[in-house]
Amino acid sequence: MMNIRSILLISLVCLLSGFISSSAQTANWLPELTETWEPVPKSVNPAPYFNPPSDAIQLFDENYLNKWEDADKWNFEDGVLTVEPGTGGIRTMEAYSSVQLFMEWRIPENVDGDDQRRGNSGIFLQGLYEVQILDSYNNTTYTNGQAGSVYKQYPPMVNASLPPGQWQSYHIIFNAPVFAEDGNLARPAYLTVFHNGILIQNHVEVKGPTIYTGLPQYELHPYKMPIFIQGSRHEISFRNMWIREI
Repeated sequence: MMNIRSILLISLVCLLSGFISSSAQTANWLPELTETWEPVPKSVNPAPYFNPPSDAIQLFDENYLNKWEDADKWNFEDGVLTVEPGTGGIRTMEAYSSVQLFMEWRIPENVDGDDQRRGNSGIFLQGLYEVQILDSYNNTTYTNGQAGSVYKQYPPMVNASLPPGQWQSYHIIFNAPVFAEDGNLARPAYLTVFHNGILIQNHVEVKGPTIYTGLPQYELHPYKMPIFIQGSRHEISFRNMWIREI
């Protein structure tokens, strides 16, 4: 009968043999064996931060009326679309799922009110999942309702707001939720948001559609849905909004 020392020695020899064999096998590999050549990534022309890349769809241009439902009730001039207070929101005619979206927005310099009454608006991905728009420069409100929040779910990591009257930007990466064939949620939505170039939401798991009262809960909905911009009691302006489907 072998003693413990013999068993340990045999085990060590086996381990070393396996390691040497594996190392020798890897050493004989050609570098081409770990290279992938297809599919080839599509070529896209990069652009300065504020400008759309070559494969983006520009949503605010001279053809905006063909891209937004009810946009004629707002005011469009020189590439800037401004809310007509009290007229409600607008939504894209095209439907989208996961997207990269860039937009610039401006709260009017003479905005009045406080808390949630300072230029309150929002951008709703798939018409359901809101990134809040608000004047949050020296304006106290609940943190998961300030500018850059995933409304009523996640406050921004930092407050990157500029004073009212200045153009601000959102750069949003939205991964749409996925539902199984039985209608149950297979994968939740995720949001990454840059506010004025600063990361404020880092791939956060969206808890469900935005609701004002109660707790969000996912319900089955189409894979692609329009993007919605909420109206406001103030003349909030939007420009340079472009989108890329993921």
